[in-house]
Amino acid sequence: MNQAAKKHALRLLVHGIYLVAAGQGEEAVANSVTWLTQASFVPPLIMVAIREEGRLHDAIQRTGTFSVNILAANQQNIAQTFFKPAETRGDTINGYRFEPGPVTKSPIFLDTPAWLEAEVRHSFHGGDHTVFIAEIVEAGIRDPEAKPLPLHDTPWQYGG
Repeated sequence: MNQAAKKHALRLLVHGIYLVAAGQGEEAVANSVTWLTQASFVPPLIMVAIREEGRLHDAIQRTGTFSVNILAANQQNIAQTFFKPAETRGDTINGYRFEPGPVTKSPIFLDTPAWLEAEVRHSFHGGDHTVFIAEIVEAGIRDPEAKPLPLHDTPWQYGG
């Protein structure tokens, strides 16, 4: 296989950047994630690939739930903060306030324009990530005019 072509082609796939969070209280954790998409209308399913070696993966495995906090196009600074390990203090993770989601109690960040809560229905281990397929059980919108943050509009790459 032409490795350079594969890497380049994979980096042309369109991804957003989201904060995926799981756990409660001092065990709450969140990371910036790019490999996430809708997978079904009925039931409403999403799928996300999470690196197996991280605390977020462990929290999702333990709780069977997570939140997706959708970042706005002007929130690169928030995304960058969550590329490093999560530090939870009271009702903040990496300095950003959250509240427990109404259904799963997963962290919902107050600064993001939209969010989803999800319950894991299936998981598949392969390579260095686990793909979690989860049903959306609640959703919220804070800013209906917000545009999402696409990975290709940032200086970062995650793929290839």
